[in-house]
Amino acid sequence: MALYYNLVFILLAVEMIFFGVLSLPYPRRVRRTILRAVSAPFRNEQFQIAIKCILGFVLVLFIDSVNRVYAVTSELHSATGAISSGGGAAVVNDRSEIQARRFYAQRNMYLCGFTLFLTFILTRTYNLVAELIATKDKVDDLKTAPAPKDSSEVAKLKKILAQKDEDLEILKSQAKNLSGEYATVSEVKVRK
Repeated sequence: MALYYNLVFILLAVEMIFFGVLSLPYPRRVRRTILRAVSAPFRNEQFQIAIKCILGFVLVLFIDSVNRVYAVTSELHSATGAISSGGGAAVVNDRSEIQARRFYAQRNMYLCGFTLFLTFILTRTYNLVAELIATKDKVDDLKTAPAPKDSSEVAKLKKILAQKDEDLEILKSQAKNLSGEYATVSEVKVRK
C-alpha cells in the first residue's frame, strides 16, 4: 500500500476512535469537557484549512480509485473475453494479475470512501451532541430559575379573580343570612 493510502488509513482509524469517544454515554460534565478539548483545534483557522486540504486530498484519491476500479474492471472483462476466444495459459496468468489490481483498486476506493463518509457522520454527530448538551443545560436552567415575574396582564387578571372571590364570599354570607332569616320567619308563621 502506498504511503498516502497508509495515511488515509490512519485518518480513518482516528475518525473511528473519535466516533467511539463521542458515542459513549458519559456524564454531561465529562462529555462537555471532551467536546471542549476536541473542538479547541477546530477554532484555529490554520487547522481548519489543513483539515479541508486533507479531506480534499482524500476526495481526489477516492475519485482516482473509482476511475481505477472502472479501468481495471474493463480490462478484466476484455481479458475474460480473450480467454473465452481461445487464449492460453498466459492469458489466465494475466487475468489473475488483473484481478489482484482490481482488488487493490477496490480496497483503496472503499478506504477513501469510508473515510469521507465517516467524516460527514462525525461532523453531524459532533453537532448533535453539542446541541444536546446545550439543550439539557437550558432545561436545567429553566428548572432551577425562579418563576418569571407576572406580566401586567396576568397581574390584572389575578386582581379581578381576587375581587370575584371576595364577591363570592360576600354572596355566600348574604345567602347564609337570608336562609337564617327565612328559617326564623317560617318558624314564626308555623307557630301562629
